[in-house]
Amino acid sequence: MPTPQQIVDFTEPPAPEGRSPFVRPQRVAPVEVVAYDERWPAIAAELDTCIREALGTRVLQLEHVGSTSVPGLPAKPVIDLDLTVADPDREEAWLPQLEAAGFELTVREPWWHGHRCLSLDSPRANLHVFGPTGPEQYKHRIFRDWLRTDAADRSRYAEVKSSAALAATEAGETIMQYNARKAAVIQEIYGRAFRAAGLLD
Repeated sequence: MPTPQQIVDFTEPPAPEGRSPFVRPQRVAPVEVVAYDERWPAIAAELDTCIREALGTRVLQLEHVGSTSVPGLPAKPVIDLDLTVADPDREEAWLPQLEAAGFELTVREPWWHGHRCLSLDSPRANLHVFGPTGPEQYKHRIFRDWLRTDAADRSRYAEVKSSAALAATEAGETIMQYNARKAAVIQEIYGRAFRAAGLLD
């Protein structure tokens, strides 16, 4: 388990020289943020079942995270899930089974908490894979749970998502650039969520 200091730290190491995290090139496409869809939890539950059937007891933890996990919050219509496995670097222990279930590896960055990301086209989903000591899974759950309970921050985040999506689409940017447009507000919200969780004074 990560320490509280690791959970509240947003420092990300750069990619080693000559290496890219992207297994599949980033796509430039309009960023679509839509109204909350009541079907999203059920879709996430179906994906949860699919992943558990593929990996069995190799699933140490699996959570629906991201904006589609927050009732009432507008979001890109893509389900985000965090999967914890014993060792993400041992891809042979978990990746072939997920590929057989239809997932495609899109990001590999072992220098950042062992992170991998896989995508699924139908239903649209991103599956983030981490090891058991990674802090990101904790961050994501804290952020999700805070937004589920705090209406003011939920509204503020909805506004920045919509404006960032419009600006990124008009500028022909990637999803990573769209995410960068939200970063300042996200960190403000995280600060309040971390304090509420007792991780910051």
